[in-house]
Formats: sequence, C-alpha cells, structure tokens
Amino acid sequence: MSEDVVRIEELEQYPIEGQDGLTWRPVRRHFGIQAFGVNAYTAEEAGQRLVEEHRESENGHEELYVVVAGRARFVLDGESHNAPAGTLVHCVSGTLREAFAEEPGTTVLGIGAKPGEAFQPSGWEWTFAGMSLLNQGQEEAARREFQAGIEAYPDAWQGYYNLACAEARLGNRDAALENLARAAEIDQEVVAKYAPDDSDFESLKGDREFLALTGQTGSRGSSA
Repeated sequence: MSEDVVRIEELEQYPIEGQDGLTWRPVRRHFGIQAFGVNAYTAEEAGQRLVEEHRESENGHEELYVVVAGRARFVLDGESHNAPAGTLVHCVSGTLREAFAEEPGTTVLGIGAKPGEAFQPSGWEWTFAGMSLLNQGQEEAARREFQAGIEAYPDAWQGYYNLACAEARLGNRDAALENLARAAEIDQEVVAKYAPDDSDFESLKGDREFLALTGQTGSRGSSA
C-alpha cells in the first residue's frame, strides 16, 4: 500500500522532453487513486512550463488547477492570468489552457474527471512515464510502462504507436514496425497523419514498409 502522507517533492519526477521544462509528478499513481485524476507539476526555474497547451474537448474532462507554491501564469483561451500560491483555476471541457512558472519552485496540482462517468486513468500517464524513462536511458523500465499502457487500453492506437516510437529510437526496426502496424490496424488515419513527420521515426523514414504503413506509398516490403 502506498504511504498515506507524502510531500510533493518526495514523489517520482518525470521530465517531459520538448515541453519547456515540464516535470510531471504522479500523485494518482503513487496513491493508487481510482476515483479521480490528480497529478502535480513542478518547475525549478522561472519560465518553465507547468501545464502543456491542450484542450479536454474529446474526453469531456473538467479540471481544477491549484497553485500550491510559487507563482504561475495561466493562459486560458488566449487570456493571461496571474496565479500566485493559493489560486484556483477551473477549466471546463474545451478550454484551451497552458501554464508557466513565474517564480522558481512553482508547483501546480491538477485534478480532473469526466462528469457523470466512472473515472478511468488516462493513457497519457504511461506515455509520459515511458518517454521520460526512455530519455533517461532506462530502456526496460520505459518498455514496461508502454506495455502497461497497452494492457490497460488494448484497443487504443496510442500505446502501440508510442512503443513503436521507442523501438525506432532504439534502432529496433522490426519491433517498431510491428507495433506501428498494430496502431495502423486500429486507426490508419491517425498513423498516416502523425508518423511521417514524427522525429522518433527518423531511422525509418526511407524504409518501404514504414512508407506503406504511413500511407506514403502503395507498396509493402522490407527496406532497400
């Protein structure tokens, strides 16, 4: 059983590449919370990102952000808001939001769920953990995260796609193409949309099988 009392800075931390210093700390996973989503985001330096730019329009989640330390700047549908410690920021589904630290040591707690439905952990948790571990050189731990995400959502394209990204980055062509093919079976359109320009697949850009899976050619076969 997880500890009942813990400080945010004692939680695991997962720096997220390409997100301006965004660091995720998994509150829900640490405690095994099943009723709602809750996570912490920390910034050691001013200017670092606390909340990635996104909407929740597809899944209908409501979110409440609580600034628990430091001072943040939230941007909601293009409007900037000063948010010192103690500020509550409520985002209904569809709100375009992002946040940045205005002071070193800023921490934001994010709480969310979809009204009227039993809560289910989002697949992005495994993606964040897996990609962060991969960037830290922890290959087997990263694979375990991606596999756990696939087990939780076996009919979702995202888990297979992200594992394909990881295998491609590690130079494992066959494993990358196998997982990308599974993602394409589930949603060919989204794979064709994202994979061709995804830098994670740089090692496969000239591969004929990759080109076929991503809709860039009609032929299938091994690389030349």
